[in-house]
Amino acid sequence: MSQNNISTPIKAGQATMKALVLEAYGAPMRLADIARPVAGPGQILVRIAASGVNPLDVKIHAGQAAHARQPAPAVLGIDLAGTVAAVGAGVGAFKVGDEVYGMTGGVGGIQGSLAEYAAVDAALIARKPANLSMREAAALPLVIITAWEGLVDRIGIDQPHWAGQKLLVQGGAGGVGHIAVQIARHYGLDVYATDGAGKADYLRSLGATPIDYASEAVEDTVARHTAGKGFDAVYDTGGGAILDASFKAVKRFGHVVSCLGWGTHALAPLSFKAASYSGVFTLHPLLTGEGRAHHGEILAAATTIIEAGGLVSRLDPRRFSLETAGAAHEAITDRSAAGKLVVEIAA
Repeated sequence: MSQNNISTPIKAGQATMKALVLEAYGAPMRLADIARPVAGPGQILVRIAASGVNPLDVKIHAGQAAHARQPAPAVLGIDLAGTVAAVGAGVGAFKVGDEVYGMTGGVGGIQGSLAEYAAVDAALIARKPANLSMREAAALPLVIITAWEGLVDRIGIDQPHWAGQKLLVQGGAGGVGHIAVQIARHYGLDVYATDGAGKADYLRSLGATPIDYASEAVEDTVARHTAGKGFDAVYDTGGGAILDASFKAVKRFGHVVSCLGWGTHALAPLSFKAASYSGVFTLHPLLTGEGRAHHGEILAAATTIIEAGGLVSRLDPRRFSLETAGAAHEAITDRSAAGKLVVEIAA
């Protein structure tokens, strides 16, 4: 993968591009001209049309995500959608002009997507859904992969016997949560989702039974919706006390998955039920190089579902550019985002 090219001197006649550069953690990002990357073996050069903004980007910006291993100076941005501008040696799956999307950088020292171009590992990307705009597609890679790895790879909900079984999604209207609800509904599960009371109608529109976490104890939720038996599986997107509640909500021999396992947790509630727990660490392929092709496979499968109308993203209506991308980060920090945030880039 192409590493951060922030400090690479621009040679005479070398192609350049606009990019947002984070010089130091916590500092404002600066719009600058830097060297345009070149597609190496196994890579494609993507002309970026849109860059998805995730809470992890904001944590990296603030210097609060050591696990992402993104040293400053850096170009942030984990998700992208764009058009193939060049193809490196050994790449046969894509050609110039293809529209693609993927979770391709912004961690592990790899250039992110807040730039006009990025040279990315072709294994990480997939064809962009034809029925989505670039802006819509850029909002999806990280949250799709995170939800898919928990539900399909860890729990196995794509197996026929899961149809009709009960899944609880903690934080069902959030970034990962709203995608998890839709993937589970695609596979025929009976889905319940916790969130604030104001999100109830939205969750119903996705096909989930809404649960107001603030007004109902987990024991009451289990009694009301599962006759006291517990949910067949729980996908936790909150961590902390929400993960502890997930242990209480799952049934005997059930399965809890979490994409945010921070905190100190007692496992006795799981042990007493002979239930199991799995964690999801979506960054692993980017950080280690291991399993990158699976990310491309997940997105390709998701493209099929999206084009069939089975999965949509909820976007914040505000529009952002490279010049105003800092405001998108602030919208996550101040919790004003009403859906996924996307920065649009004109190369």
